[in-house]
Amino acid sequence: MRTRFAPSPSGYLHIGGARTALFNYLLARRHGGTFVLRIEDTDRDRSTDESIAAILDSLHWLGLQWDEGPFYQSERGDVYAPYVERMLASGHAYRCTCTPEEVDAMRQKAQAEGRRPGYDGRCRDRTDVDPQAPHVVRFRTPDDGETGVNDLIRGPVLFDNREIDDLVIRRTDGSPTYNFVVVVDDAEMRVTHVVRGEDHLSNTPKQIMMYKALGLPVPEFAHLPLILGPDGGRLSKRHGATSVLAYQDMGYLPDAVINFLARLGWSHGDQEIFTRAELIEHFSLDNVGSSAGVFNGEKLEWVNFQHLKTLPAPQLAAAVKPLIEARAWQIPGNDAWLARMVATLQERAKTLSELVDAAHYYLQDDLTFDAAAVDKHLATASPAVLGDLRAALASLTMWDTAAIQGAFERVLETHALKLGKLAQPVRVALTGGTVSPGIYELIDVLGKDRVLRRLDHALEMMLDRGQGSGARGQE
Repeated sequence: MRTRFAPSPSGYLHIGGARTALFNYLLARRHGGTFVLRIEDTDRDRSTDESIAAILDSLHWLGLQWDEGPFYQSERGDVYAPYVERMLASGHAYRCTCTPEEVDAMRQKAQAEGRRPGYDGRCRDRTDVDPQAPHVVRFRTPDDGETGVNDLIRGPVLFDNREIDDLVIRRTDGSPTYNFVVVVDDAEMRVTHVVRGEDHLSNTPKQIMMYKALGLPVPEFAHLPLILGPDGGRLSKRHGATSVLAYQDMGYLPDAVINFLARLGWSHGDQEIFTRAELIEHFSLDNVGSSAGVFNGEKLEWVNFQHLKTLPAPQLAAAVKPLIEARAWQIPGNDAWLARMVATLQERAKTLSELVDAAHYYLQDDLTFDAAAVDKHLATASPAVLGDLRAALASLTMWDTAAIQGAFERVLETHALKLGKLAQPVRVALTGGTVSPGIYELIDVLGKDRVLRRLDHALEMMLDRGQGSGARGQE
């Protein structure tokens, strides 16, 4: 089995294109086949180097590694030229000298007369066309009959040949056109399965005709249904159909995006969460539905959360590091410290960006205090109790959650308090707010010096508010 992903580099790789790439990748991996990448840049006016780079970067980020390629159609002119000559020699193609204006007039006339607008075939049987004169080469579409597509997803689809125009396969400037080069490339690259969006279905009978005219084997075809927005309309930017790389910037994990894309039109029982290995093991075109998939941003967040919360802490730390660096925040520790930090937050964030947002008090010492939190918890706390806790923590020779819990328990027992009466003021002092991981984990990861400095600052705040003085133990 040989599959291919063949994007046109006229923009970024969007969600629909990424799903097409994924299904081709999974199909090849499932059957021990080959996944080919081909850049279809025959439209020179719309193809850009920036788009090519964005497509390649997106595939790399998603982990959809191709086995052959990338091949560029713009560099394969010598491959296509002999096939055009074969078409001409066999009578399956002809030279046409009609100008674009003349062809447009033909279409307008046909439309006015209630006929199918298209080229009227006036050059079909000419034998006097000078090959050196400006001309295009057109494929001679059969005059009658039907062309069938045995689609692996939607079943047999029939097309009336009379409704298909004599399409141009080589332009006046000598460059080949899309439908023709796709046929040549898929044959040359020995593609066995063409899996692409249903918007290409109308191209398929044209391509099948050309395979047959050239005596080439016809691959299997599967046309994936569209992806719709939650409102049932075609997916657009307002639904979240942005660049794949935008999801990287927003803090999504590539394995989660892959999982989400796979479930847009494919299923394996009731299972929702898949590892990459499970997708490869279970993927089959038999379980791809013919109805449109619906993009749901909340579902993507949920899938991402399921992957994020089970990711080993060192891998999660490596994933968040670029986002931290992008904010120009300093990481106050080594990779092991960062792994400990993210482990305290990974069940509290749906995306990597949310995790970094939540980690602000770990990564920045200049805290912004929530006024309501200060009024409710810090302003009503006892400086003496907080001072005693500061002294107890300062005296610790071992800094871990067990030792920290012991220090808390001694202070709580001394003052006959319950944990909540002490934990919340301390949480506000250390984070600026009321939401954080468990208080012992928080203190452990922040580290002794930073905790003591922040408690000192809180005690000064309390003193400034006229709450009296609190004891400060010696470090």
